[in-house]
Amino acid sequence: MKITRKICFQLLAGLSLLTFNSYAFEHNYIVTGKDLFQSTQSLHSNLQIDIIKVEKDLVIAKTKIMSEQAEISHLAHEEHQRCGGFFAFQTKEEALQFVKEQKENSNINAFLADYTINQEDLVRSAIANTKESSIRAVIEKLSSFNNRYYKSQTGVDSQQWLKDHWTSLTSHRSDISVDFFSHSSYPQPSVIATIKGKSDDVIVIGGHGDSIAGWWGRTNAHAPGADDNASGVATVTEVLKTLAQSGYQPEKTIMFMSYAAEEVGLLGSKEIAQTFKRQGKNVVGVMQLDMTNFNGSNDDITIITDYTNEAQNNFLGSLLDKYLPELSWGRDTCGYACSDHASWTAQGFPASTPFETRKREMNGRIHSSRDTLDNMGGTADHALKFAKLALAFTIELDR
Repeated sequence: MKITRKICFQLLAGLSLLTFNSYAFEHNYIVTGKDLFQSTQSLHSNLQIDIIKVEKDLVIAKTKIMSEQAEISHLAHEEHQRCGGFFAFQTKEEALQFVKEQKENSNINAFLADYTINQEDLVRSAIANTKESSIRAVIEKLSSFNNRYYKSQTGVDSQQWLKDHWTSLTSHRSDISVDFFSHSSYPQPSVIATIKGKSDDVIVIGGHGDSIAGWWGRTNAHAPGADDNASGVATVTEVLKTLAQSGYQPEKTIMFMSYAAEEVGLLGSKEIAQTFKRQGKNVVGVMQLDMTNFNGSNDDITIITDYTNEAQNNFLGSLLDKYLPELSWGRDTCGYACSDHASWTAQGFPASTPFETRKREMNGRIHSSRDTLDNMGGTADHALKFAKLALAFTIELDR
């Protein structure tokens, strides 16, 4: 019997409605791209998602049950090759205010950072100290948790392990602190390590710490998330470890982040970026590392060009040419709110996200129990390239 893809989606939607109809959830207002929303309406005509407002290429809508957001998330991955796909909010007012702020921030010139490349000795020394084995070890540990879902105990435990690990790596440095950023509406915290610099200017290197698999039973589902996104967090960890162990003393303050709840609407990074904007922090550059270890394209590194900062993206290209000429790189688009860089961009901060492949060639095993290190060749060789790029970015932007 032949069943079309559209009918399969509708059957799954019906089952998910039965599963989640009585499930109460808090972040039921979303802001997403018009293209993704139209795909959802086309494939899921049975859903009753209320449109609140359409603002250029954005849609503000209200989802009534959790399965509707699950289906949007699924389509973001399957049809549009995006990881997140939308921002989630507790109230309509928050969603409307977010779109208003994003429109205002888009008219603000990003901080004019100095993209001069003149720290060759420091960069080459740092790059030489990176190790594939330590990145691999963090991927293995994080993917050993049953899942890192934002509402599960293992989602909390995995962030606690990471906080302890970062604390251990930096315990010899009195200028480095590691803290939780707690979120009031769900148990998983974000983790932030800070190397205090001479100025209050801030450089952020981050990636999301949570993982998901499938539509049902996400609290208990097996979601190792080795690529999405243990690989990114392991890469962030390698940058922190290398700088801390080398005794590097930054001019600017450098912050390393493992965001909670990215997979359900960029919740963790959205709250952090909004907090930084409200506090008047001068974030001069953000690098998002979301999936770094699946080598699925001819290019080693793909720089995402939409919802990122063009000048900073060009800076990344120059760094690759200068310090990693053996690597090939290209550019691609990602789509609205496809990862945590969009949270920073929405607040007017310059953000970039180097990605492991072109979007059409991304890892098809993510969001499943098959997202394992073994299914990426058993090494962290590809992620090591991103650690080297992130170190070059951090040191050159710092000075």
